[in-house]
Amino acid sequence: MTNNQIWFKGVRSSKFRHVYGEPAKRDKCYENIQITKNAHDSQFCAVNPKFLAVVTEVAGGGAFIVVPINCTGRLDFNASRVTGHSGPILDIKWNPFNDNVIASCSDDCTIKLWHIPDDGLAMHLNDWLVELQGHKRRVAYIEWHPVAENILFSAGFDHLIILWDIERGEAINVIDCHPDAIHSMSLNRDGSLLATTCKDKRLRVIEPRSGIVKSEGICHEGSKASKVVYLGSTGRLLTTGFSRHSDRRYAVWDENNLSSPLFGDTIDSSSGIVFPFYDPDTNIVFLAGKGDGNIRFYEICDESPYIHYLSQVISGNPQRGLGFMPKRGLNTLQCEIYRFYKLHATKGLCEPISMVVPRKSDQFHEDLYPDTAAAKPSLSAQEWIKGANAPPVLMSMRTGQSLALDIQAIKQRKFVTKTKEAPVIDNNKRKFQFLSTETVPDYRPKDVQDEKSKKTTTNQTTKFQQLQQRWSSTIEEPGKDIPLFKEINSIGDNILTEHDLRLAYQIQSDEVKKLKKQLSNSEHRVRELEEQIRKLTKL
Repeated sequence: MTNNQIWFKGVRSSKFRHVYGEPAKRDKCYENIQITKNAHDSQFCAVNPKFLAVVTEVAGGGAFIVVPINCTGRLDFNASRVTGHSGPILDIKWNPFNDNVIASCSDDCTIKLWHIPDDGLAMHLNDWLVELQGHKRRVAYIEWHPVAENILFSAGFDHLIILWDIERGEAINVIDCHPDAIHSMSLNRDGSLLATTCKDKRLRVIEPRSGIVKSEGICHEGSKASKVVYLGSTGRLLTTGFSRHSDRRYAVWDENNLSSPLFGDTIDSSSGIVFPFYDPDTNIVFLAGKGDGNIRFYEICDESPYIHYLSQVISGNPQRGLGFMPKRGLNTLQCEIYRFYKLHATKGLCEPISMVVPRKSDQFHEDLYPDTAAAKPSLSAQEWIKGANAPPVLMSMRTGQSLALDIQAIKQRKFVTKTKEAPVIDNNKRKFQFLSTETVPDYRPKDVQDEKSKKTTTNQTTKFQQLQQRWSSTIEEPGKDIPLFKEINSIGDNILTEHDLRLAYQIQSDEVKKLKKQLSNSEHRVRELEEQIRKLTKL
């Protein structure tokens, strides 16, 4: 037989060929959640290493619950919620660089940002950080920029995509190139390009800062919604949609030529919309249908046909939405490469589903866990707006330490941390007013005056006076700049407002959180070193 006659080359080799989905046990699920019954095609669920957020069904307005990730089991029916929208909430997304900030968009044409305390919500939260108003109709989808800080994308039913600088609370650019409703949007690895699908059945690749459409083409011919996801930094995209005969299909595209797909295939004949999820570290894409319980895995490669089927998770419980955990929140000792949080459509249950590579060793596997994106921005908002591009900051999955930037050298960027300067002019006015006041003589007996001076001496030794004197002495030391103490030291002049106190508390909380994180990383590193020493001693 000649080489041209040999067509069978055996089974394709892949370390992810036997990936399987492992649903969590009942005690590790989240029960008694009033999941929204809204028919909008979004996930209604967002997860990070600290919190789980789920949009809930309420009468009048919109709300979602926020639960600490470790608080599994049956939730209280009257659990605290984030309430503040006057219409149903359509999408929620956690800030990738601040695990305590979440964005939500709603039927009321607004986007709001919320700050969640580390311990979760103790009461209903209706005080938002920032409110973004600019859409003329309801806001359907929101996306955070993957590498630039405080940049948010929103797509509305007014056929507009708006770029927001949330630190300033203003729009950067308005993209008006869609003639109909926008079905999905996805950013590439460095956030320099934006891919969208639209009701006009066209797939577009847009330069978001200028709004220029780089390329466009017919996506899927079906009338139902199509979804798109950027395949990392490969320069390719994957779309899911429907054929003319209502079969569910997927296709792989080249971002520079959208006239025809590089490869496409039929999934099945179900009616639910298929959502794609891509993991750039393992090059695996997950296709999950809304309304059915199946999650299919495909591996992406650089050669034609660019996508290879691996396996699937089959469940009889349909899903209403899926949230996914960022890679820095996975359990590396159990060979977990991805984790979904499945919202059941028929019961108030959120079920974690771990995607696991079956291996016997419980040690860290470097081939499964390459360096992943850290919770640190590569660019500031103004740097990205001016045209700069940068890859994401990477961190080691073994130690949790950033590789490109030293943790100690990074000045932690805070969300809206502009401090108010003390009004010096008002203080001077008060001082001159006090000096110009006529002194009233005291004609009381001497023993009463002694009692008054005794009280004054006692008051000067109170705890507040001691703290004030201590902070004042700290500020006077050369080479130190403590603006927080300067603000607190101005309490005696009645300058400090409630906003300043909240700001001071937030800054102190961030510092404490940073120290706790450094301590936990050190303890984790110590445990790893002890384990290595124990193994070496056995040898």
